[in-house]
Amino acid sequence: MGNPIKVPVVEKLLDANDQVAELNRRLLDEAGVLAINIMASPGAGKTSLILQTLRALSTEFRIAVIEGDTAPVTIDADKVSALGIPAVQINTGGDCHLDAVMLRAGLAQLTLTELDLIIVENVGNLICPAAFKLGTHRNILVASVPEGDDKPYKYPNMYRGLDVLIINKIDLLPYIEFNMEYFRRGVELLNPGLLTFPLSCKSGEGLQPWLDWLRAEIATR
Repeated sequence: MGNPIKVPVVEKLLDANDQVAELNRRLLDEAGVLAINIMASPGAGKTSLILQTLRALSTEFRIAVIEGDTAPVTIDADKVSALGIPAVQINTGGDCHLDAVMLRAGLAQLTLTELDLIIVENVGNLICPAAFKLGTHRNILVASVPEGDDKPYKYPNMYRGLDVLIINKIDLLPYIEFNMEYFRRGVELLNPGLLTFPLSCKSGEGLQPWLDWLRAEIATR
């Protein structure tokens, strides 16, 4: 027999998380700072996108990064710090996602009123992060060409909750079997009209529209 209290316990956990997420959003709104949650599977290019974004925008805006990792390593945070950008490391203790409580602890280490943008790099995973709201203003997924064109069909929950989709590594399209039409059709079924930026963090192709969108989002805060 299954455990009859499993579902209520999960629902209670998510409800408590959502309440903290609302508090996080209120804190961010009061400070007038935009916060974005960047998610992806390992290797899709989250960190590369963040570093390219920091290089392009750090002279225009005051930016900080919150890094989520399952282990107490600071590899990504060190890369951010090397650019002169404040970086807060959150060790999830093995959990496959950040949650609102973890983010609140990270926000407490920053002077929010002195920032224009906070970039949250979630744990590399296409399942767990979709279930936990953080309180950020925009949820962004980095998909990549080498991952294959079937990901929207295999991980529908991740694509449903998005505000922006990045299709990274388009420089590899001539070399990898990736049906862009099939991929986009799967995305459209789950999230009609989703704002999408095909780009390459390596070559720089397509980065400008992403950066312009982010500038416009910051300007609304």
